[in-house]
Amino acid sequence: MCLYCKDFIREGARILDLGCGSGIVGKQFQDFFKAELIGIDIEDKRVEEIPFRIFDGFHIPFPNSSFDVVLINYVLHHTPDPEILLKEAKRVGKKIIIFEDLPDGFLSKLRCFLHQESYNIFLQRKKQKFNFKTKKEWESIFETLGLKILDSKKVLATKLDLIDPVSRILFLLEKT
Repeated sequence: MCLYCKDFIREGARILDLGCGSGIVGKQFQDFFKAELIGIDIEDKRVEEIPFRIFDGFHIPFPNSSFDVVLINYVLHHTPDPEILLKEAKRVGKKIIIFEDLPDGFLSKLRCFLHQESYNIFLQRKKQKFNFKTKKEWESIFETLGLKILDSKKVLATKLDLIDPVSRILFLLEKT
């Protein structure tokens, strides 16, 4: 994932890992870019020691333009209202990098559905509706929020993606 972003993030950048989860990806970005990174999430589930703050899932607890980059790594589909988080990411960051699953095509839609159901059964232990969106739906949301797409490309998150039917995308955004 860092290699996909090497042209967008400068060494020593200040990065917010929004919805950092375990902290594994944030730690990789921190090390790869020699970045000043902080992770935030609604619960502390870190297995990597990265600087961290809990937040309410809606309001990012940092001043305007605090970060060079806001990294949103497979998080938006877990949120009840992705637009709220995107508005906040726009407020605190100069650029936004999003990795997200897309429900494009039958197999990808099925994979997204199975992801939601298995997450609810094994990890969440309560029913949560995910917000998977198509590329066109994301593009419409970005335009509405005043976010310019600088780049977008299909990505592989891991080598297992070669046999995983879900479609994955990287968006690089900035304020318009």
